[in-house]
Amino acid sequence: MTTLDDLDRHLLRLLVTDGRATYQELSREVRLSASSVAERVRRLRSTGVIRGYRAEIDARALGRPLTMVSEMRLADSAVRREFADSLASIPQVVSGSRLTGDYDYEVRIACRDAAEFEEIVDRLRQEHGVVAIRSRMVLHDLAVDPGGLTGA
Repeated sequence: MTTLDDLDRHLLRLLVTDGRATYQELSREVRLSASSVAERVRRLRSTGVIRGYRAEIDARALGRPLTMVSEMRLADSAVRREFADSLASIPQVVSGSRLTGDYDYEVRIACRDAAEFEEIVDRLRQEHGVVAIRSRMVLHDLAVDPGGLTGA
């Protein structure tokens, strides 16, 4: 476990908000030199606190306005690792998590419409070992402070 001080937490909150911020921009916000900020960010990366930087993609802008959150239970004979790896072959799958409880996985799927979602459900059942699916439609995402992990 990595110990964070207040400056590290501040930097993480800034980077979560804008992962493309320059060291100069960050240095102005935290009142440190750009080289000190760069060193802190390098340390946060090397210790695994920062795992990477990603673009946040709006599926609606790409013609996929229907987002479904689906919990999936796999057949007892299914190999979990193979299932997780196979999700990459379904472009509509935008994220997923392994779960405890009644279902094995939660998968977020962005589709053009209900017909496309139905095709994906059928494919998951036929080709990927899914035996039960419970799905809900996402009405809208919430703006939650993603820097909450940086707290005490």
